[in-house]
Amino acid sequence: MNLPIPGKSLYKLLAALAVLAFIASFVPSLIMLWKGALVIAGIVVLLDLFLLYRRAIPEAERDVHSSFPLGVKRDVGLKLTNTSRYACTLDVYDHFPIQVEATGLPVHLSLAPDQTAELQYQVTATERGKALFRGVQFRLYSRWNFWLRDYRLSLTNEVHIYPNFAAISHLALLATDNHLSQMGIIKKPRRGQGQDFHQLREYREGDSVRQIDWKATSRLGKVISREYQDERDQEVIFMLDSGHRMRARDDELSHFDHTLNALLVLSYVALRQGDAVGLSTFAGSQRWIAPKKGYHTIQNLLNTVYDLQPTTDAPDYIKAASDLLTRHKKRALIIILTNVRDEDSAELKAAVGILRKRHLVLLASLREQKLDQVLEETPTEINSALNTAATHHYLQQRKASFDALTNQGVIAVDVAPQQLGVSLINSYLNIKSSGKL
Repeated sequence: MNLPIPGKSLYKLLAALAVLAFIASFVPSLIMLWKGALVIAGIVVLLDLFLLYRRAIPEAERDVHSSFPLGVKRDVGLKLTNTSRYACTLDVYDHFPIQVEATGLPVHLSLAPDQTAELQYQVTATERGKALFRGVQFRLYSRWNFWLRDYRLSLTNEVHIYPNFAAISHLALLATDNHLSQMGIIKKPRRGQGQDFHQLREYREGDSVRQIDWKATSRLGKVISREYQDERDQEVIFMLDSGHRMRARDDELSHFDHTLNALLVLSYVALRQGDAVGLSTFAGSQRWIAPKKGYHTIQNLLNTVYDLQPTTDAPDYIKAASDLLTRHKKRALIIILTNVRDEDSAELKAAVGILRKRHLVLLASLREQKLDQVLEETPTEINSALNTAATHHYLQQRKASFDALTNQGVIAVDVAPQQLGVSLINSYLNIKSSGKL
């Protein structure tokens, strides 16, 4: 049993008794009054404490989702029931995980006998992985507020904090409403070879002559065009760098978390196109998912990467490429997600050469926004001027590395973390419409 905590009323009572004792020390006739007040106060205080521990502890239930998206605010509900015959006043605290930030706690409320109350507070996940809500803590007030009783109720809920899958729902809604352009996704008209026949329809302005189906046109007496869709049953495999460079952070999320969000959004788009999606990680914990079709693959990806964290290891691109070539034989679109530095040029060029023997390669690199911020500032002293010059030199070397890769036939994008998802989707759709894969 936890020891009682003195309440504000008890301190006020003791202060009043101390003042009365001080006065009685100068006025002897008040000593008996002070002693009587002391006895009565002691009886009342002890009675208040006795009634506090006679009162039943409220019951609690927690309503919380088993999964949270990273960086998105979610509600957590608590249902409290006063099973006592007496009303109670209490403060409510919830022992939420250290991986989340909470607002709306503690909650102060009063419950009548047999009354049930439902309250909510908000949490925002700040770190992926497994998290535990371990208990609910009450601070019960005694009837006359002389005492507080601290009580912790064991109430455990396990939750998994995933990358921001809320973006997938948003993308699905936009796709349904044909508003993908709101995200910067450009769906180009399908032209040329390497596409599957989809259906016949009436001729529309802008259709090429090659799309006209002359047999159907003569049979129906009106111009009929063939409509094509991008080839299906192709494969997309992400090569995810889990090394030390992905630990960089420009905002609330690390570059690694931004990359996971982009990976999931593009996976949804590729699966919606009828392609299979797989994953291979390197420079840290090595995890492998063979390419599979179907929307259940999204859940498989989430369960595989939700607790994956970037390590302090350096990326070994050649080993990662060799391992992937051993694991997967069928031609696929390999999307390398990393942070390219100029010192990687030779190794990355060799790794891409290994992959291009069998696969089409798309290299996506995250650019630190701090570099852009340095260039935006006007140098005012020698140190800032040297810093600006060094940044220009670094970016030139980085550009030279990218140019060497693109000259090798690699499709490459170099973007800020926040734009990675849209950039990857546009590159993927361009590859699909061109028939390169």
